[in-house]
Amino acid sequence: MKTINKFFALILILLSATAFAQSAPVVFGVLIDENRHPAEGVLVFYDNDGVRSQTTSDKTGFYKLEVPTGKEVTIYFSHISFTTVFVAQTLGNNGKGEINVVLQPSAKVMNELVIEGDTKRTRVQGITKISPEVIRKIPGANAGVENILKLLGGVNSNNELSTQYSVRGGSYDENLVYVEDIEIYRPFLIRSGQQEGLSFTNTSMVENVEFSSGGFQAKYGDKLSSVLDITYRRPLKFGVQAEASFLGGSVTVENASKNQKWSGIIGARYRDNSLLVNSQETKSNFKPTYTDIQSMINFMPTSNWELSFLGNISQNKYHYQPLTRQTNFGTIDDPIALQIFYDGREKDEYTTYFGALKSTYKVSENFVFKVIGSLYHTQEQEHFDILAQYALGEVDTNIGSETFGDIKFARAVGSQLNHARNDLDALIANIEVKGYHNIKKDRLEWGIKYTREDIRDRLLEWEVIDSAGFSLRPPVIDLPRNDQPYNPYKGELVPYQSIRATNFVQINRFSGYVQWNHRAKLGTADVWINAGVRAHQWQVTGDVHGDSQMTVSPRAQFTIKPSWNKDMLFRLSGGFYHQPPFYRELRDSIGGVRPNVKAQQSIHIVLGNDYSFKLWNRPFKLVSEAYYKKLDNVNTYTLENVRVRYRANNDAVAYAYGLDFRLNGEFVPGTESWLTFGYLKTEENINDRGYIARPTDQRLKFGILFQDYVPNIPSLKAYLNMVYNTGLPGGSPSYADSYKYQSRLNDYRRVDAGFSYVFTDAKKDYPKGHWLAVFKELTLGLEIYNMFNNQNSITNTWVRDVYTKSQYGIPNYLTSRVFSLKLNVSI
Repeated sequence: MKTINKFFALILILLSATAFAQSAPVVFGVLIDENRHPAEGVLVFYDNDGVRSQTTSDKTGFYKLEVPTGKEVTIYFSHISFTTVFVAQTLGNNGKGEINVVLQPSAKVMNELVIEGDTKRTRVQGITKISPEVIRKIPGANAGVENILKLLGGVNSNNELSTQYSVRGGSYDENLVYVEDIEIYRPFLIRSGQQEGLSFTNTSMVENVEFSSGGFQAKYGDKLSSVLDITYRRPLKFGVQAEASFLGGSVTVENASKNQKWSGIIGARYRDNSLLVNSQETKSNFKPTYTDIQSMINFMPTSNWELSFLGNISQNKYHYQPLTRQTNFGTIDDPIALQIFYDGREKDEYTTYFGALKSTYKVSENFVFKVIGSLYHTQEQEHFDILAQYALGEVDTNIGSETFGDIKFARAVGSQLNHARNDLDALIANIEVKGYHNIKKDRLEWGIKYTREDIRDRLLEWEVIDSAGFSLRPPVIDLPRNDQPYNPYKGELVPYQSIRATNFVQINRFSGYVQWNHRAKLGTADVWINAGVRAHQWQVTGDVHGDSQMTVSPRAQFTIKPSWNKDMLFRLSGGFYHQPPFYRELRDSIGGVRPNVKAQQSIHIVLGNDYSFKLWNRPFKLVSEAYYKKLDNVNTYTLENVRVRYRANNDAVAYAYGLDFRLNGEFVPGTESWLTFGYLKTEENINDRGYIARPTDQRLKFGILFQDYVPNIPSLKAYLNMVYNTGLPGGSPSYADSYKYQSRLNDYRRVDAGFSYVFTDAKKDYPKGHWLAVFKELTLGLEIYNMFNNQNSITNTWVRDVYTKSQYGIPNYLTSRVFSLKLNVSI
């Protein structure tokens, strides 16, 4: 052991000696504005595949930045008051380069709403890059990163109260989310969007957002559908941002030390969804509150070493007491209504704690080393006792009647009692090591990760249904013959549905990857090649003990840019994608844990094209992708609102294919908008019974993000967020045989609009003493959610007519039109 320790010590000494033996190349210069005055506080940086170096200009406008040896890098000069400038530079060992820049005021370019054009790297990898400014300004009932993702091709969601989304036929559990290279988890027990609360991502802290909807590289983790990769901002000086609306508010404070070695940003958010939920048909006493505090602290002991801490504490309280509900449906000639009177309440709470520490060390110009550790703890409870007494019947349509609009003849009456005492405590720990090596035109990346998951779960829920005085039997089990009311029933009375389970489960995981990137020439065309493989080994222990299982996932990308006059780029990517089961995927429909559930497997192929062009002498871009997925060992599930309940038996195969198109550009001069169209078909075959639609079979999708301003009053701006999705499968009881019920929900149509007036921002300069001079930004806006008041439904409530023994699907409608004011302040 001593010999091994000495060996590693010798290696570290040699690496250190190599790192300091040569002087790193330096770029320096002076930055001035258009009036030839020094530009102080300008951020000068390069960010090359996750390796970042930065500095700022001093009061004389002078800066000095170390850059990699013998490699072309793009150096950015960024400041809120100036238009961002970037310059490509290559230096050899001990080289020096001088770049002096005249910065132009950003007022000459209306780019605060522009989605940043993809850099060469993101175009090559097929990644969509989204501007944080767009995320913050586009309206939505759940404004944030997910609000914009739902407007992209292949991304679908039919619930404005939820931040969850499905991608190209995948479930809500098939999407990876990273913040600062750290994987993010979400609560386990949520069953409806209004319980979710806040997204983990605090948009006021975001610097960069990248999204891939398929065919992603081996360095990303083991999920089947998509990757969302978010980078938080490194502040350069003191600043405060605040936002307030009828739905809540947030405050973000940031600062940095004079020598720029320390920087930190902290944000606190509060949200109350009462305004949205009270617009639904169910009248209730409802007080949902969601709060969180999040921080990002960075420390650079040396120019080669950075330490970062990411922390988050959140608490969601969902206290719900329904009172009454009336849903009218049927036809004009035969109007029908469902009237429900409630008693009882629901009390759900989710408290999560998250902390992560990341160390990034630049051993040399060609070697970067990262160590990441994180800890996630969630405590969740779902407690409710709700009695619903209902009547289903014909509506009194006589305008002069005292009972106008009420039920005058009941076809069915009954009651339904729902009870739950579900509690979950989960602790997830991760430790990960990553390396990045630059070798001439090649780049080698690798990583090793260990994960420990400790889950303690108690599941206790049941439902009793009484229709016209008769307790209804469970629909999926055999009971003694019952021909009431003609003969007395002598069988045991049991709940309509009942689930009871207690699970103490631990899962140990080891995963790793290695991938190679290469750039070359094929004739006159530029070619980029990425090839990699990842492996994942896991085992379930605790109350149940499973076999050790392992998957291997090779993946590759090939990109070519012909030397044509037209700016076109073609991509082919894909490989094997595995999803080793997480705890929710191990738990079957009756609450038991099946420890030997296999990883779902997908062979995924994506063919893409990027075409940049000019129309009306303004920039536009068309992104097209065709994809195909072949899935094996499919873990089928039912989808109720946003709750996914798995069967945990790998008893199906499936496929998905489709087309996605997105056209973005300056439809209005100085702003950028986009149009999205998507076609998807996904089906599954359970136990060789034939192919049927999967729960996420969203055939057609249209999305529009539109931004505009009044030409004569450029401070008055408008934003539109429009989505149309065809109906999902799921118009059937959750317990039903999928092959007998293949009806669909209604189409989802929604338009959210925002109108704001900008009193001041970085483009305006007020003299000292003016009341607006203290603000960097001050904006007041009006937001209209569900502008055209479309009645969208997420599920059906199934009510049985005891006389005809038929069932009526009563739509559970989402939110109606809602108005809200919004104030944004930055100091």
